[in-house]
Amino acid sequence: MDSDLVRMRHEYGSESLDEDMAQDPMVLFERWFDQTHAAGVEEPNAMVLSTVGTHGPSSRTVLLKGVDERGFSFFTNHDSRKGHELETSPQCALVFGWYALHRQVRVEGTAALLGREEVEAYFAQRPRGAQLGAWASRQSSVVADRAELEDAFAAAERRFEGQEIPPPPTWGGYVVEPSVIEFWQGRANRLHDRLRFTRITQGWRRERLAP
Repeated sequence: MDSDLVRMRHEYGSESLDEDMAQDPMVLFERWFDQTHAAGVEEPNAMVLSTVGTHGPSSRTVLLKGVDERGFSFFTNHDSRKGHELETSPQCALVFGWYALHRQVRVEGTAALLGREEVEAYFAQRPRGAQLGAWASRQSSVVADRAELEDAFAAAERRFEGQEIPPPPTWGGYVVEPSVIEFWQGRANRLHDRLRFTRITQGWRRERLAP
């Protein structure tokens, strides 16, 4: 097994990342995201969120649900592990791994809570099953078995039968306000393109990094 991993190689080089592509990293991100979506990459909005808590760092995949001048938004249960860790230490990191296009985007920043009005507007657009699931699941808590989750879901169905479903009090969203955004494009001979944008007082400072 180890020898197979050592021999595992993939040669990159189909695209390049030049300094003149964008002055604003958010513009470049949206361009790359649109290209990824157009290429048919499954769940292009999947991103790895890394946080830090009392037991050290932890990472998990969440779904990007908004991009604007503030940053990158997602929704979750505030009582989850990531919610507690972001409350204690809002500094976090994101990684978008668009490997089919030999690309990744890294983000470092600070998470801030989204307003309740914005949370409610998004929750109202979710499928009803997902809305019920938010009420049924005490995210990150220990459950005895699958039946406990199914029973909680059935109880939520009965509770909200014939009614609109509001978001649970502990359910909400965050926007990650970026301080650093790095774009990585795979190139031949492992001489990859890396452009790092660091937020400064007015705008962004752009630097090329060695691979």
